[in-house]
Amino acid sequence: MNVIKLADIDAGMIDLVGGKAAGLCKMIDLGERVPDGFCVTTDAFKTGDIPEEEVWRAYAELGGGAVAVRSSATAEDLPEASFAGQQDTFLGVTGREGLLKAIRQCWDSLNTERAVAYREAAGIGDSAMAVVVQRMVEPKAAGVLFTANPITGTRTEMVVDAAPGLGTAVVDGSTIPDHYVLNGTPPPLGGCLSPAQLDELRGVGERLQGQLGWPQDIEFAFDGDGTLWLLQTRPITTLFPLPPDTGRPAPRLYVEFGHIQGMLRPCTPMGLSLIRTGTGRWAQGYGGAEDGNSREHRRFAPIAGHLYMDITESLRDERRRKNLPQSLSLYGPRVQDAVRRMLDDPRFAPRPSPPAKGGNSAKLTMRFVLASIPGTVRSLARPDKARAQVFHMVQELRRRSAAPAELTTSAQRLHWVVQDSWAPLLGPDFIAVMVSISLALRLSAVPPMLLKGIATDEELDHALGGMPHNVTTEMNLALWQVSRNALQHQDLFLATPPAELAERFRNGTLPDIGLRDFLDSYGFRAAAEIDVGMPRWSEDPTPLVSTIVNYLRVTDPDQAPDLRFERAAAKAESTIEELARRARRTRPIRGRLAGSLMRRFRKLIGLREIGKFCMVPMIAAVREQLLLIGADLAGRGLLERADDIMFLDLEEVGTAVNDGADHREIAAARRAEYDREVRRTRIPAAVLSDGTDIEALAPPAPAQNAGDGRTLTGTAGAAGRATGRARVIRDPAQARIDPGEILVAPTTDPGWTPLFMTAAGLVSETGSPLAHGPTVAREYGIPAVVCVRDATTRIQTGQLITIDGASGTVTIEQEP
Repeated sequence: MNVIKLADIDAGMIDLVGGKAAGLCKMIDLGERVPDGFCVTTDAFKTGDIPEEEVWRAYAELGGGAVAVRSSATAEDLPEASFAGQQDTFLGVTGREGLLKAIRQCWDSLNTERAVAYREAAGIGDSAMAVVVQRMVEPKAAGVLFTANPITGTRTEMVVDAAPGLGTAVVDGSTIPDHYVLNGTPPPLGGCLSPAQLDELRGVGERLQGQLGWPQDIEFAFDGDGTLWLLQTRPITTLFPLPPDTGRPAPRLYVEFGHIQGMLRPCTPMGLSLIRTGTGRWAQGYGGAEDGNSREHRRFAPIAGHLYMDITESLRDERRRKNLPQSLSLYGPRVQDAVRRMLDDPRFAPRPSPPAKGGNSAKLTMRFVLASIPGTVRSLARPDKARAQVFHMVQELRRRSAAPAELTTSAQRLHWVVQDSWAPLLGPDFIAVMVSISLALRLSAVPPMLLKGIATDEELDHALGGMPHNVTTEMNLALWQVSRNALQHQDLFLATPPAELAERFRNGTLPDIGLRDFLDSYGFRAAAEIDVGMPRWSEDPTPLVSTIVNYLRVTDPDQAPDLRFERAAAKAESTIEELARRARRTRPIRGRLAGSLMRRFRKLIGLREIGKFCMVPMIAAVREQLLLIGADLAGRGLLERADDIMFLDLEEVGTAVNDGADHREIAAARRAEYDREVRRTRIPAAVLSDGTDIEALAPPAPAQNAGDGRTLTGTAGAAGRATGRARVIRDPAQARIDPGEILVAPTTDPGWTPLFMTAAGLVSETGSPLAHGPTVAREYGIPAVVCVRDATTRIQTGQLITIDGASGTVTIEQEP
């Protein structure tokens, strides 16, 4: 079929007529007023020849005259990709030659550079082009209606942008439109639209959103008689999904906490299921909740796989709300600023605090406090012995995290995953490790207090450089040594894609450089490693091979990471000596105490990374067992492939294992949804239950002039200054960063930190000075600036930038 009338299209024809025509069909079926027209189908496009006579007959049936000719690609106007403005539209087209030319130009627009780049960014493969031809509406006013606020995400507001005449001026940004926000109050007066017309648009928006099931982006026009015509509808693709409806009173405030663990990408459904199981077991084992349903467990509220927590009750509690922003310091300034903004929102007015009940948090806190008192005394007295004991417990925890060898059936494996896998993290060894971490964090706060007025923030940062006994730093230095073994094979490594090198390693044809030994020690790790759904380095060493190749590009001996680490350590020691000497001149007792504590602090603070290091082997062991179950289910025809199990939850796996439930469709749908969400580039730091992105309520901090450059403001992460070319990286797998470049990333976790070894500095969009990235950056002696809003879009790879880790600024000095 080459040509079809719009009225004859049905919803299942999207591959034939494309997204735009399918959207028009939906509006026609719902009884909305749409200009008459026809579609030149993808069948015609695939032949490469315009069916001229069929087109001409259809045009004649419209009555001739002016028409609008618009692209309707099969990948256009979809829930995951709008393609707004990426392909061509021609208005006021008349006559045979003009019509045929416009159709051909629409076809050609499918493969323009901008359209191809958009499809690649959206993860969309091949596409075909249909073309919509409609009778031209001569509008008195036209524009766009969004049934949810596209800037703030608020679902209770509609937004209209309109201008006199054709709506193209609104869509292409060539005019300043009249702007209306419809939020339940009487429509505003003035502008090109009347209150009655705005009410009519509101009604259309409510109908279409209700019938189509998602907020819509609707193009409209009012003709000279005041009649409303709908020209297009498509889903608003940029909205962050709504929080789940928990049935609790709205509005509610959710804050994102995944970035603390470098986890901005969505968690797989199995990853979320395991986290829920783990928090429930913790609530039972440590907090006394009989069914694992503690208050903390209920506050966990993932949104489209992203890790959020509901803090509404704390925000409304008149006793707790005053110190709430300060208590969220680990979450970083973006979350803290959002919470401060909501403190002034009357919807979150304070309420009387409930009577204290000694809940799970209090019980857990008391347990840690009681356990920490003797440990703190012993650790301060003999820090070397205390640290050795912690590392011994870590090795024991890792040994106990392995699954028993006697597991042979899927039912046995699943029982171990659900019931027994968390046991090592519920015993006294893990409590002792967590106490040590708590001690390390408490110690880090003492020197600044003792040296107040004596040491600058930058000097205190330098005292943290080259910190020994950090498992993440030791891992990265071990990988550096592997790269030294690869020097004799440098030509092979530099000339071969990392994925191919990784494949050669797996099949045993890569030269032995010690990578196997490294994986024996660290193969359970990965980027976003708290998600059991993420492949471990032992499964896919491509990220490690990419990093080894990066290390081979270090040609300046002074930039060798091990030497940089040694220099940072030496500077830290000299800084401590200088600060202690300076303090003793004015406050002898305090100066001696500060010097002693800082030296002991250096022997213990490296333990701050050890807690996660204890947990990840268990997650890797669970992943191994789940994949074996997945392979069994795939063999039984209940899943398409083994790793589809990561798109189920533990309960669903149980129904497959025990009852033979077929979950192939569920897993496929969730995998597709997950793949779409992975491509999301911005995650709100805090969001309301109606979808409002709190940060979007305030304008972004403007770039400030700094000489001839532009300065972006973030938060100080690690002291120092560096100037270098930016390297924007959103995924560490196969990432390349050349020596001296400055890494710009959305977030970082230990899986990212091997890239730090050759970087001159770090810029991230999220985090706090206590997060993994800045901590490791300090230990390597490189500057870091965190919480630079939209850094990965405002900074481009190749730009010359200067970062100041003490002031928290990033200056763009030169374009690429």
